[in-house]
Amino acid sequence: MIRLLIADDHPIVRAGLVALFALEGDIDVIAEAATPDEAVSAAEHSNPDVVLMDLQFGAHAAMTGADATRRIRALDAAPYVLVLTNYDSDADILGAVEAGASGYLLKDAPPHELAAAVRAAAAGESALAPVIASRLLSRMRAPEASLSSREMQVLELVAAGHSNTDIATELFVSETTVKSHLAHIFTKLAVTSRTAAVSAARQRGILR
Repeated sequence: MIRLLIADDHPIVRAGLVALFALEGDIDVIAEAATPDEAVSAAEHSNPDVVLMDLQFGAHAAMTGADATRRIRALDAAPYVLVLTNYDSDADILGAVEAGASGYLLKDAPPHELAAAVRAAAAGESALAPVIASRLLSRMRAPEASLSSREMQVLELVAAGHSNTDIATELFVSETTVKSHLAHIFTKLAVTSRTAAVSAARQRGILR
């Protein structure tokens, strides 16, 4: 029996997932979490095999799903983490994979695909939605056009309206380093301004 922890801030989503997995004879939902902190605590104390993790938990959450994933994967006898989200931007995908997620599915996935992904994750296998696998392959094939994780962090902060000084403070780097990241971003996206960089990144699916 696969022991599953569901982490999502929407009660209706959790209830739907619990009902879905109740139809699967080999998957048992042993705990639910409404916040990233609850997810980390439940992963530590409930001993699940797999954690089904949302990425966004509302504006008031201290952590994201990627943050919680990183902490869960650092636990002793850590469970596998399977991300289930509405978001498929490069920044979201790369953040989750770098945090240690072994799978990434979108919430419009058919039920049988979701159950199969949980089984794959429990077996230590990768479980990526086709569109996500395609996106990652594209990054590998054209690395010169792909932003690094740090460059995406910088660009997300630019998109949120932060100045270079704010970004430097947020990321614990110098303002010169921020300017260097921006220069690389402009080159990779073939733009010459912050506004154009954000616009181009959204058009390409790099940012939400």
